[in-house]
Amino acid sequence: MLKILLPTIMLVPTIWAVPAKHLWSTALSYSLIISLTSLTWLKASAESGWSFLNPYMATDPLSTPLLALTCWLLPLMILASQNHMASEPSSRQRTYITLLTSLQIFLIMAFGATEMIMFYIMFEATLIPTLVIITRWGNQTERLNAGTYFLFYTLAGSLPLLVALLLLQNSTGTLSLLTLQYAPSLQLSSFADKLWWAGCLLAFLVKMPLYGAHLWLPKAHVEAPIAGSMVLAAVLLKLGGYGMMRMMIMLEPLTKELSYPFIIFALWGVIMTGSICLRQTDLKSLIAYSSVSHMGLVAAGILVQTPWGFTGALILMIAHGLTSSALFCLANTNYERTHSRTMVLARGLQMVLPLMTAWWFIASLANLALPPLPNLMGELMIITSLLHWSWWTIALTGAGTLITAGYSLYMFLMTQRGPLPAHIMSLDPTHSREHLLLALHLLPLILLITKPELIWGWTA
Repeated sequence: MLKILLPTIMLVPTIWAVPAKHLWSTALSYSLIISLTSLTWLKASAESGWSFLNPYMATDPLSTPLLALTCWLLPLMILASQNHMASEPSSRQRTYITLLTSLQIFLIMAFGATEMIMFYIMFEATLIPTLVIITRWGNQTERLNAGTYFLFYTLAGSLPLLVALLLLQNSTGTLSLLTLQYAPSLQLSSFADKLWWAGCLLAFLVKMPLYGAHLWLPKAHVEAPIAGSMVLAAVLLKLGGYGMMRMMIMLEPLTKELSYPFIIFALWGVIMTGSICLRQTDLKSLIAYSSVSHMGLVAAGILVQTPWGFTGALILMIAHGLTSSALFCLANTNYERTHSRTMVLARGLQMVLPLMTAWWFIASLANLALPPLPNLMGELMIITSLLHWSWWTIALTGAGTLITAGYSLYMFLMTQRGPLPAHIMSLDPTHSREHLLLALHLLPLILLITKPELIWGWTA
């Protein structure tokens, strides 16, 4: 655990010490070495399920894929931000990379924590760097508004969680994940217990976000710079799903009855946000709403509480993290050339950037869950477990997958196909930096087809 965490912490002084001309190359190579080392987590699993155990942190099959994804994302964010930050003074570039690194430190400690309070503190700590990145380096004037939404939604959701955790500490005497799974299940009967149940899950449902508490997400995504969008879509939303999976074990007898409205909300959200995507004009907004729709499936899969639902949710979280991040990178490459996110103004780009279209095509197909990809595997497992729970859900999930295919194709056709608008006179060619960035997003996704048990979680 420490052999990843300590180098990540030491990346911060390195960034401030290295000369300006070597800043990006050093940060990139250093973080790539860390992310390659982090892949060693994937192979070790002890009999108990926990490995790399030390007094405060450990990995198990549920947190390992998310930890590897977190480490994998830092070099990609550095690669993606290089052009965006080129005009800024050196000190601001250093601050920017430092914020991204601090985000990775907090996320490793959140996903690796064996103690619920430590998880809670790190869950909250990720808020600060993200907020600074959105409000300081965002593109549009709305960014302060977006930051406010992000801050208050997350805080209002997660304060009840703190109270719920302290109550749990009082009643069981421990908050360690290693021992909580063996604690006798609580006899939850009174009205206060139902409030406690809601408090435990509310923070994670806002973070995911569940449809209804999702308004902060499109705002934050649209206003954030590219690295902010990438880390939001790829890792920060996954904190919600991970926290729910961890808390579900303790909420056992109540969840059967109380989770009904939340599952319905999640599935209704899949349809509603998908329909919103079909009439979006703004490219980043479309990708952001599609994130809400995918995370709705994940929430439903977790709340059904079957091994298949959990596995499907984890697979979909990892697959969505890579796909969504890749789509934001593609949207950013378009934005850097045309300086517009409106899809009507920047269309027909296949004529100019044919190789970029290949990346767009793979990412769009991954977004609509093409058969061999892990996206489909996750969705199918979730839909199967929902179908077993109640066969009425087939209407909602079926319509949801249909609409997802619809808006993914709409996004691809709108940005890539058709005639080139007359106002686009000259565009920069694509750089090998951008191709490397997209290859590092989509190759892991394609390689996971061959060995999906890495991201199966507990059922592996």
